[in-house]
Amino acid sequence: MLPEIEELATVVVCEDDDPTRELLCDHLTADRYRVLPAPSASDALRLCAYKQPDLMVLDLGLPDAAGIEVLRRIRSADGASEGIDPRTPVIVLSGRGSEADRVRGFAAGADDYLVKPFHYPELAARVSAVLRRRGEGRREGALRVGELFVDPATRSVRVGEREVRLANKEFALLRALAADPRRVFTKEELLRDVWDYRSLGRTRTLDSHASRLRRKLDPDGSRYVFNCWGVGYRLIEG
Repeated sequence: MLPEIEELATVVVCEDDDPTRELLCDHLTADRYRVLPAPSASDALRLCAYKQPDLMVLDLGLPDAAGIEVLRRIRSADGASEGIDPRTPVIVLSGRGSEADRVRGFAAGADDYLVKPFHYPELAARVSAVLRRRGEGRREGALRVGELFVDPATRSVRVGEREVRLANKEFALLRALAADPRRVFTKEELLRDVWDYRSLGRTRTLDSHASRLRRKLDPDGSRYVFNCWGVGYRLIEG
């Protein structure tokens, strides 16, 4: 009797093209992943709600809804009531490879973006890297900066006794700044580490997220998330 093979993780493959979906499922299964095929957006969201996968590979062109809306639905989900974990890693796999499409995908919360046609070994490497980063984030300890408390394991944030609810990228930005609260992080660093952007361009994504994060942490806007003009951001005054 053969020994039972330990599965590395559960992966939803949301792809409406049958041959591509079957190819991905076959390869990922051979690489010891538990694979859940999803030919539509509704199937993908249902699997996220009831199976709690470790990662999703997501096509943007789906028959019943745009893949980008699936990503936005995941990131805005209330895990407690909907059953969907808003932190679920998502790798976009799409034939749309323009800079605008990639920026839109990362702004919506994609952890990685791979353009078709693709080579499976590259996708497998990216799946492994994203899962590894997620595991490292889960092992990271809680951070306390004055009255501010950040717990990556439970994704909870408090200022004093007040609980602060943050969107996915707002939390990722706060966690990056809290790792070294007096250090000025450049815009290039934050766009690379939080959004995985490869170049700065003219995006206002960082500035808009930093502004919302500042107001949520302190309605007066005087204690946290300081804009160091022309350079970047830091969490507290030096």
